[in-house]
Amino acid sequence: MIVGIPKEIKTDEYRASLTPAGAHSLVEAGHTVLVEDGAGLGSGIDNEQYEREGARIAEREELFGEADLIVKVKEPLPEECRLLREGQILYTYLHLAPAPELCQSLLDRKIIGVAYETVQMPDGSLPLLIPMSEVAGRMAVQEGAKYLERETGGRGILLGGVPGVDPGHIVIIGGGVVGLNALKMAVGVGAQATVLDLNLDRLRYLDDLYGGRVTTLMSNRLNIIESIKRADLVIGAVLLAGAKAPTLITRKMLSHMNPGSVLVDVGIDQGGVFETSRPTTHSDPIFEVDGVVHYCVANMPGAVARTSTFALTNATFKYAFALAQLGFAGALKAHPELRGGVNVYKGAVTHSAVAEATGKKFQPLDQAIQAG
Repeated sequence: MIVGIPKEIKTDEYRASLTPAGAHSLVEAGHTVLVEDGAGLGSGIDNEQYEREGARIAEREELFGEADLIVKVKEPLPEECRLLREGQILYTYLHLAPAPELCQSLLDRKIIGVAYETVQMPDGSLPLLIPMSEVAGRMAVQEGAKYLERETGGRGILLGGVPGVDPGHIVIIGGGVVGLNALKMAVGVGAQATVLDLNLDRLRYLDDLYGGRVTTLMSNRLNIIESIKRADLVIGAVLLAGAKAPTLITRKMLSHMNPGSVLVDVGIDQGGVFETSRPTTHSDPIFEVDGVVHYCVANMPGAVARTSTFALTNATFKYAFALAQLGFAGALKAHPELRGGVNVYKGAVTHSAVAEATGKKFQPLDQAIQAG
Protein backbone atom coordinates (compact mmCIF):
# COMPACT_ATOMS: atom_id res chain seq x y z
CA MET A 1 0.00 0.00 0.00
CA ILE A 2 1.07 3.60 -0.55
CA VAL A 3 0.91 5.61 2.68
CA GLY A 4 0.91 9.41 2.52
CA ILE A 5 2.08 11.70 5.32
CA PRO A 6 1.09 15.31 4.52
CA LYS A 7 2.49 18.37 6.20
CA GLU A 8 -0.10 19.82 8.57
CA ILE A 9 -1.38 23.21 7.38
CA LYS A 10 -3.77 24.14 10.19
CA THR A 11 -2.64 27.38 11.82
CA ASP A 12 0.11 26.80 14.40
CA GLU A 13 0.02 23.02 13.98
CA TYR A 14 3.52 21.55 14.22
CA ARG A 15 2.86 17.87 14.92
CA ALA A 16 3.63 15.10 12.44
CA SER A 17 1.55 11.96 11.97
CA LEU A 18 4.47 9.55 11.54
CA THR A 19 7.95 9.23 13.03
CA PRO A 20 10.97 7.89 11.15
CA ALA A 21 10.62 4.67 13.15
CA GLY A 22 7.10 4.28 11.80
CA ALA A 23 8.32 4.90 8.26
CA HIS A 24 10.97 2.23 8.78
CA SER A 25 8.39 -0.36 9.89
CA LEU A 26 6.10 0.35 6.93
CA VAL A 27 8.91 0.25 4.36
CA GLU A 28 10.35 -2.90 5.90
CA ALA A 29 6.92 -4.52 5.48
CA GLY A 30 6.92 -3.69 1.78
CA HIS A 31 4.85 -0.51 1.74
CA THR A 32 5.67 2.81 0.06
CA VAL A 33 5.77 5.86 2.33
CA LEU A 34 5.41 9.32 0.84
CA VAL A 35 6.25 12.20 3.19
CA GLU A 36 5.47 15.76 2.20
CA ASP A 37 8.50 18.04 2.12
CA GLY A 38 9.00 19.49 5.62
CA ALA A 39 6.22 17.47 7.26
CA GLY A 40 8.32 16.73 10.34
CA LEU A 41 10.21 19.99 10.77
CA GLY A 42 7.84 21.38 13.41
CA SER A 43 8.61 18.32 15.54
CA GLY A 44 12.35 18.47 14.95
CA ILE A 45 12.36 15.73 12.28
CA ASP A 46 13.99 16.64 8.96
CA ASN A 47 13.45 15.09 5.53
CA GLU A 48 16.73 13.19 5.69
CA GLN A 49 15.61 11.27 8.77
CA TYR A 50 12.61 9.94 6.86
CA GLU A 51 14.67 9.24 3.75
CA ARG A 52 17.19 7.21 5.74
CA GLU A 53 14.34 4.89 6.71
CA GLY A 54 13.24 4.42 3.09
CA ALA A 55 10.49 7.04 2.79
CA ARG A 56 10.27 9.25 -0.29
CA ILE A 57 9.80 13.02 -0.07
CA ALA A 58 6.91 14.19 -2.25
CA GLU A 59 4.91 17.29 -3.09
CA ARG A 60 1.38 17.55 -1.71
CA GLU A 61 -0.53 16.96 -4.95
CA GLU A 62 1.57 13.91 -5.78
CA LEU A 63 1.14 12.54 -2.28
CA PHE A 64 -2.65 12.87 -2.22
CA GLY A 65 -2.88 11.63 -5.79
CA GLU A 66 -0.92 8.42 -5.20
CA ALA A 67 -1.59 7.43 -1.58
CA ASP A 68 -4.16 4.78 -0.68
CA LEU A 69 -3.97 5.73 3.00
CA ILE A 70 -3.56 9.32 4.19
CA VAL A 71 -2.35 9.60 7.79
CA LYS A 72 -2.73 13.06 9.35
CA VAL A 73 -2.91 14.73 12.73
CA LYS A 74 -5.74 17.25 12.28
CA GLU A 75 -8.90 17.39 10.22
CA PRO A 76 -8.41 18.30 6.55
CA LEU A 77 -8.87 21.93 5.57
CA PRO A 78 -10.85 22.77 2.39
CA GLU A 79 -7.73 22.84 0.20
CA GLU A 80 -6.88 19.34 1.41
CA CYS A 81 -10.43 18.03 1.02
CA ARG A 82 -10.30 18.93 -2.66
CA LEU A 83 -7.34 16.57 -3.07
CA LEU A 84 -9.07 13.57 -1.50
CA ARG A 85 -10.47 10.95 -3.85
CA GLU A 86 -13.17 8.31 -3.66
CA GLY A 87 -12.25 5.21 -1.68
CA GLN A 88 -9.15 6.78 -0.13
CA ILE A 89 -8.69 6.09 3.59
CA LEU A 90 -8.18 9.16 5.75
CA TYR A 91 -6.89 8.35 9.25
CA THR A 92 -6.69 11.38 11.55
CA TYR A 93 -8.48 13.44 14.18
CA LEU A 94 -11.70 14.51 12.45
CA HIS A 95 -13.86 16.12 15.19
CA LEU A 96 -16.87 16.24 12.86
CA ALA A 97 -19.55 16.88 15.51
CA PRO A 98 -19.17 20.69 15.43
CA ALA A 99 -18.25 20.74 11.72
CA PRO A 100 -21.21 19.76 9.49
CA GLU A 101 -19.64 21.45 6.46
CA LEU A 102 -16.48 19.36 6.76
CA CYS A 103 -18.62 16.26 7.26
CA GLN A 104 -20.51 17.03 4.05
CA SER A 105 -17.28 17.65 2.17
CA LEU A 106 -15.97 14.21 3.19
CA LEU A 107 -19.28 12.65 2.20
CA ASP A 108 -19.10 14.33 -1.20
CA ARG A 109 -15.57 13.02 -1.74
CA LYS A 110 -16.77 9.49 -0.78
CA ILE A 111 -13.67 8.76 1.26
CA ILE A 112 -13.34 6.41 4.22
CA GLY A 113 -12.77 8.58 7.28
CA VAL A 114 -11.33 6.89 10.38
CA ALA A 115 -11.25 9.31 13.32
CA TYR A 116 -8.72 8.86 16.10
CA GLU A 117 -11.08 10.33 18.68
CA THR A 118 -13.85 7.72 18.27
CA VAL A 119 -11.79 4.53 18.17
CA GLN A 120 -13.21 2.93 21.30
CA MET A 121 -12.23 -0.11 23.32
CA PRO A 122 -14.83 -2.48 24.85
CA ASP A 123 -14.33 -0.81 28.24
CA GLY A 124 -15.26 2.57 26.73
CA SER A 125 -11.74 4.00 26.71
CA LEU A 126 -10.48 6.00 23.73
CA PRO A 127 -6.90 4.82 23.13
CA LEU A 128 -6.02 7.32 20.40
CA LEU A 129 -7.39 10.29 22.30
CA ILE A 130 -5.68 9.44 25.59
CA PRO A 131 -2.13 10.63 24.75
CA MET A 132 -3.28 14.04 23.51
CA SER A 133 -5.72 14.33 26.41
CA GLU A 134 -2.80 13.74 28.74
CA VAL A 135 -0.85 16.53 27.04
CA ALA A 136 -3.82 18.92 26.92
CA GLY A 137 -4.72 18.31 30.55
CA ARG A 138 -1.21 19.13 31.72
CA MET A 139 -0.99 22.12 29.40
CA ALA A 140 -4.34 23.48 30.64
CA VAL A 141 -2.84 24.37 34.02
CA GLN A 142 0.38 25.62 32.45
CA GLU A 143 -1.47 27.92 30.03
CA GLY A 144 -3.99 28.97 32.63
CA ALA A 145 -1.16 30.02 34.94
CA LYS A 146 0.33 32.15 32.16
CA TYR A 147 -2.90 34.00 31.45
CA LEU A 148 -3.62 34.61 35.12
CA GLU A 149 -0.65 36.98 35.06
CA ARG A 150 -1.68 40.63 35.17
CA GLU A 151 0.26 41.48 32.02
CA THR A 152 -1.96 39.14 29.98
CA GLY A 153 -5.22 40.39 31.50
CA GLY A 154 -5.48 37.96 34.39
CA ARG A 155 -6.11 38.52 38.08
CA GLY A 156 -2.42 38.52 38.92
CA ILE A 157 -2.55 35.20 40.76
CA LEU A 158 0.33 32.83 41.41
CA LEU A 159 -1.36 29.43 41.51
CA GLY A 160 0.99 28.01 44.11
CA GLY A 161 0.82 31.05 46.36
CA VAL A 162 3.65 31.81 48.81
CA PRO A 163 3.92 31.49 52.60
CA GLY A 164 1.33 33.76 54.16
CA VAL A 165 -0.74 34.08 50.95
CA ASP A 166 -3.48 31.73 49.78
CA PRO A 167 -2.71 29.67 46.67
CA GLY A 168 -4.89 29.99 43.60
CA HIS A 169 -8.03 27.91 43.15
CA ILE A 170 -8.44 25.66 40.11
CA VAL A 171 -11.82 24.16 39.19
CA ILE A 172 -11.77 21.20 36.81
CA ILE A 173 -15.05 20.15 35.22
CA GLY A 174 -14.65 16.52 34.19
CA GLY A 175 -12.59 13.83 35.89
CA GLY A 176 -11.53 11.81 32.86
CA VAL A 177 -8.08 11.69 31.28
CA VAL A 178 -7.87 15.46 30.73
CA GLY A 179 -9.20 16.18 34.20
CA LEU A 180 -6.86 13.71 35.91
CA ASN A 181 -3.81 15.17 34.19
CA ALA A 182 -4.90 18.72 34.97
CA LEU A 183 -5.35 17.64 38.57
CA LYS A 184 -1.82 16.23 38.68
CA MET A 185 -0.46 19.60 37.61
CA ALA A 186 -2.76 21.55 39.93
CA VAL A 187 -1.67 19.54 42.96
CA GLY A 188 1.94 19.67 41.78
CA VAL A 189 2.06 23.47 41.72
CA GLY A 190 0.38 23.69 45.12
CA ALA A 191 -2.96 25.13 44.03
CA GLN A 192 -6.28 24.45 45.68
CA ALA A 193 -8.18 22.10 43.37
CA THR A 194 -11.82 21.15 42.94
CA VAL A 195 -12.93 18.53 40.42
CA LEU A 196 -16.52 17.89 39.34
CA ASP A 197 -17.81 14.80 37.58
CA LEU A 198 -21.07 12.91 37.06
CA ASN A 199 -19.48 9.56 37.92
CA LEU A 200 -19.43 8.99 41.68
CA ASP A 201 -17.00 6.09 41.35
CA ARG A 202 -14.60 8.37 39.49
CA LEU A 203 -14.84 10.95 42.26
CA ARG A 204 -14.11 8.24 44.84
CA TYR A 205 -11.06 7.20 42.84
CA LEU A 206 -9.73 10.76 42.64
CA ASP A 207 -10.38 11.32 46.33
CA ASP A 208 -8.49 8.14 47.22
CA LEU A 209 -5.68 9.02 44.82
CA TYR A 210 -5.04 12.40 46.41
CA GLY A 211 -5.86 11.51 50.00
CA GLY A 212 -8.24 14.39 50.58
CA ARG A 213 -5.92 17.03 49.09
CA VAL A 214 -8.54 17.88 46.46
CA THR A 215 -12.24 18.67 46.71
CA THR A 216 -14.53 16.36 44.75
CA LEU A 217 -18.08 17.40 43.86
CA MET A 218 -20.93 15.90 41.90
CA SER A 219 -21.31 17.86 38.68
CA ASN A 220 -24.56 19.82 38.59
CA ARG A 221 -25.49 23.40 37.83
CA LEU A 222 -25.55 24.55 41.46
CA ASN A 223 -22.18 22.99 42.31
CA ILE A 224 -20.62 24.45 39.17
CA ILE A 225 -21.89 27.95 40.02
CA GLU A 226 -20.69 27.74 43.62
CA SER A 227 -17.28 26.44 42.48
CA ILE A 228 -16.63 29.07 39.83
CA LYS A 229 -17.45 31.88 42.28
CA ARG A 230 -14.14 31.26 44.05
CA ALA A 231 -12.17 29.99 41.04
CA ASP A 232 -9.14 31.68 39.53
CA LEU A 233 -8.85 29.10 36.76
CA VAL A 234 -11.62 26.88 35.36
CA ILE A 235 -10.75 23.99 33.04
CA GLY A 236 -13.45 22.45 30.85
CA ALA A 237 -12.47 18.80 30.47
CA VAL A 238 -15.65 17.02 29.33
CA LEU A 239 -15.84 14.76 26.27
CA LEU A 240 -18.67 12.73 24.76
CA ALA A 241 -17.15 10.45 22.12
CA GLY A 242 -18.10 11.68 18.66
CA ALA A 243 -20.73 14.08 20.00
CA LYS A 244 -20.80 17.82 20.52
CA ALA A 245 -19.52 18.86 23.93
CA PRO A 246 -22.22 19.85 26.45
CA THR A 247 -22.50 23.51 27.43
CA LEU A 248 -21.78 23.60 31.16
CA ILE A 249 -21.06 27.29 31.78
CA THR A 250 -23.38 29.81 30.15
CA ARG A 251 -22.63 33.46 29.53
CA LYS A 252 -24.98 34.40 32.36
CA MET A 253 -22.90 32.27 34.74
CA LEU A 254 -19.80 34.34 33.96
CA SER A 255 -21.26 37.06 36.19
CA HIS A 256 -20.44 34.84 39.19
CA MET A 257 -16.73 34.76 38.31
CA ASN A 258 -14.01 37.13 39.45
CA PRO A 259 -12.78 39.64 36.85
CA GLY A 260 -9.50 38.44 35.38
CA SER A 261 -10.19 34.77 36.09
CA VAL A 262 -9.41 32.34 33.26
CA LEU A 263 -11.41 29.70 31.40
CA VAL A 264 -9.47 27.01 29.50
CA ASP A 265 -11.77 25.04 27.18
CA VAL A 266 -10.09 21.74 26.33
CA GLY A 267 -13.37 20.61 24.73
CA ILE A 268 -13.24 23.27 22.01
CA ASP A 269 -12.44 20.66 19.32
CA GLN A 270 -15.91 19.23 19.94
CA GLY A 271 -17.68 22.59 20.06
CA GLY A 272 -16.67 23.82 23.52
CA VAL A 273 -17.81 23.36 27.12
CA PHE A 274 -18.47 27.07 27.68
CA GLU A 275 -21.21 28.96 25.83
CA THR A 276 -18.87 31.87 25.15
CA SER A 277 -16.06 29.73 23.70
CA ARG A 278 -14.83 30.04 20.13
CA PRO A 279 -11.75 28.39 18.60
CA THR A 280 -8.48 30.30 18.89
CA THR A 281 -4.90 29.65 17.80
CA HIS A 282 -1.52 29.54 19.52
CA SER A 283 -0.58 32.84 17.87
CA ASP A 284 -3.81 34.50 19.08
CA PRO A 285 -4.89 32.29 21.99
CA ILE A 286 -7.15 34.38 24.22
CA PHE A 287 -10.10 36.72 24.23
CA GLU A 288 -12.18 38.30 26.97
CA VAL A 289 -15.91 38.07 27.60
CA ASP A 290 -17.50 39.96 30.50
CA GLY A 291 -14.13 40.36 32.20
CA VAL A 292 -13.23 36.65 32.01
CA VAL A 293 -10.21 35.55 29.95
CA HIS A 294 -10.96 32.65 27.56
CA TYR A 295 -8.24 30.30 26.25
CA CYS A 296 -9.76 28.10 23.55
CA VAL A 297 -6.90 26.85 21.37
CA ALA A 298 -8.24 24.02 19.25
CA ASN A 299 -4.94 22.13 18.95
CA MET A 300 -3.30 22.65 22.32
CA PRO A 301 -0.77 19.78 22.00
CA GLY A 302 0.57 21.36 18.80
CA ALA A 303 2.51 23.84 20.94
CA VAL A 304 4.65 21.03 22.34
CA ALA A 305 4.92 19.32 19.01
CA ARG A 306 7.87 17.03 19.57
CA THR A 307 6.45 15.54 22.76
CA SER A 308 3.01 15.31 21.15
CA THR A 309 4.20 13.72 17.90
CA PHE A 310 5.92 10.87 19.66
CA ALA A 311 3.11 10.45 22.21
CA LEU A 312 0.48 10.41 19.49
CA THR A 313 2.24 8.02 17.12
CA ASN A 314 2.97 5.63 19.99
CA ALA A 315 -0.80 5.07 20.02
CA THR A 316 -1.89 5.57 16.40
CA PHE A 317 0.81 3.67 14.51
CA LYS A 318 -0.51 0.21 15.38
CA TYR A 319 -3.71 0.91 13.48
CA ALA A 320 -1.98 2.73 10.61
CA PHE A 321 0.21 -0.33 10.14
CA ALA A 322 -2.82 -2.64 10.27
CA LEU A 323 -4.67 -0.56 7.65
CA ALA A 324 -1.63 -0.71 5.37
CA GLN A 325 -0.81 -4.35 5.98
CA LEU A 326 -4.31 -5.86 6.10
CA GLY A 327 -6.41 -3.36 4.17
CA PHE A 328 -9.53 -1.70 5.53
CA ALA A 329 -11.64 -4.85 5.97
CA GLY A 330 -8.75 -6.86 7.38
CA ALA A 331 -7.81 -4.14 9.88
CA LEU A 332 -11.40 -3.96 11.17
CA LYS A 333 -11.46 -7.73 11.59
CA ALA A 334 -8.14 -7.78 13.45
CA HIS A 335 -8.98 -4.71 15.55
CA PRO A 336 -12.76 -4.46 16.07
CA GLU A 337 -12.32 -1.25 18.06
CA LEU A 338 -11.46 0.47 14.77
CA ARG A 339 -15.11 0.15 13.73
CA GLY A 340 -16.03 2.95 16.14
CA GLY A 341 -13.47 5.15 14.44
CA VAL A 342 -15.17 4.97 11.04
CA ASN A 343 -17.14 8.22 10.93
CA VAL A 344 -17.82 8.30 7.19
CA TYR A 345 -17.73 5.55 4.59
CA LYS A 346 -18.06 6.33 0.87
CA GLY A 347 -20.84 8.88 1.23
CA ALA A 348 -22.50 7.63 4.44
CA VAL A 349 -22.19 8.79 8.05
CA THR A 350 -21.47 5.63 10.01
CA HIS A 351 -21.14 6.97 13.56
CA SER A 352 -24.48 7.66 15.25
CA ALA A 353 -23.24 10.52 17.48
CA VAL A 354 -21.63 12.27 14.51
CA ALA A 355 -24.83 11.89 12.50
CA GLU A 356 -26.93 13.35 15.30
CA ALA A 357 -24.57 16.27 15.92
CA THR A 358 -24.26 17.19 12.22
CA GLY A 359 -27.89 16.56 11.28
CA LYS A 360 -26.94 13.86 8.79
CA LYS A 361 -28.60 10.51 8.17
CA PHE A 362 -26.96 7.65 10.05
CA GLN A 363 -26.19 4.39 8.27
CA PRO A 364 -24.70 1.41 10.17
CA LEU A 365 -21.21 0.59 8.95
CA ASP A 366 -22.04 -2.91 7.73
CA GLN A 367 -24.90 -1.54 5.63
CA ALA A 368 -22.67 1.17 4.21
CA ILE A 369 -20.00 -1.38 3.30
CA GLN A 370 -22.57 -3.59 1.56
CA ALA A 371 -24.00 -0.60 -0.31
CA GLY A 372 -20.54 0.63 -1.28
